[in-house]
Amino acid sequence: MFKFCQNNVLRIFFKNMRKIFKFLISFFLLASPLLAEEVKVFEFSEEEFNTLNVRKVRGADSKTQYFLGSNENGNYLKAVANNAASGLGKEIKIDLNKTPFLNITWKVEKDLSGINERSKKGHDYAARVFVVKKTGATPLSNRAMNYVFSSNEDINTSHPSPYTKKSIDFVLSTTKDNLNEWVSVKVNVKEHFKKFHNLDLNEINGVAIMADTDNSKLSSIAYYQNIYFSSR
Repeated sequence: MFKFCQNNVLRIFFKNMRKIFKFLISFFLLASPLLAEEVKVFEFSEEEFNTLNVRKVRGADSKTQYFLGSNENGNYLKAVANNAASGLGKEIKIDLNKTPFLNITWKVEKDLSGINERSKKGHDYAARVFVVKKTGATPLSNRAMNYVFSSNEDINTSHPSPYTKKSIDFVLSTTKDNLNEWVSVKVNVKEHFKKFHNLDLNEINGVAIMADTDNSKLSSIAYYQNIYFSSR
């Protein structure tokens, strides 16, 4: 009798183990493609930093200063702009059909409150990330989504750049809600290029970081971390 009960217990145990095993296999088969579909844009390492394209904005008195650092969440980039404007760019092809979502973790320590960001005299941001699609032979013909950490506008507001309608400013974060706090945001770039530029893109060609205060003649301090594209 004891042996019979023992055999039943063992059969039930192994039957349940097979179910659990099948469930785990199915879970990881489904989850692994999702986990794999991430494309990191910036490492914020010394090696990478020396390879980035530095571009000073025409007419700016000086370049924005960029410094590398690290915390418990990894490497970050600090941007200090004192009446300055320059960006750090990387040519990188991102398949928007596989990874349409741009993810950014950033923080503004010192903002530019009080300026009119929609005007040429106030078109400055303590932190911004450009996503660029080449649509012609020259940089002026390119289309861009300019994702910004605003000092004055509300989240999800948008408007064309006062300098060119081919670049759209879109507010992902604002210091009105989060000043000197790390914020993580996500946006569907493929949908935005369709909505704002009427372009159904398969890929983009580059991403750039910029902090600029050359129009307002003010000073700002911001940080960037964990910039990557994802499938969801």
